[in-house]
Amino acid sequence: MSRRRIVSVAAVAAIGCLLVLRPGERPAPRLLFNTTASAPLGFYLLTPGRFAKGQLAAVTPPSALADWMARRGYLPANVPLLKEVAAVGGQSVCGIGDVLSIDGRPVARILPRDRQGRALPAYQECRRLAPDEVLLLNRHAPNSLDGRYFGPVSARQVTGGARSLWTWEARR
Repeated sequence: MSRRRIVSVAAVAAIGCLLVLRPGERPAPRLLFNTTASAPLGFYLLTPGRFAKGQLAAVTPPSALADWMARRGYLPANVPLLKEVAAVGGQSVCGIGDVLSIDGRPVARILPRDRQGRALPAYQECRRLAPDEVLLLNRHAPNSLDGRYFGPVSARQVTGGARSLWTWEARR
């Protein structure tokens, strides 16, 4: 490729970036690679800002939770979680003993310890979610670190909906 062609392609790419990105704005991630056991390993496409109950979503944990997870080695800091939005504002969520219920129906067991035998916090409260809250839960992963342990979070923590593009089951 000639030097002139390279400069032309670079200029068009730079102009394209300027048209897409607004000054001072960071682009939302569009592709997520999941390496945790909470959802199948692989690549997920994110739809920033859009998610629905029952949908898998990318979540930026609150800083205190992110720090705790990093200290325990569950997930490095600044890595989004991939969780199902199990309940939304207006729904009742209850953690009593080792059972988590949504709208009066048991949906998950709360484990007392993680895989390494360390004690886990347990969400032990019954209340209706505020309009701007969600409960995150991976029902199909009994060992998932989710709302069973940290309770509801602000819907603002949800980066967007996630749809699997290319996933595979982990070897055990």
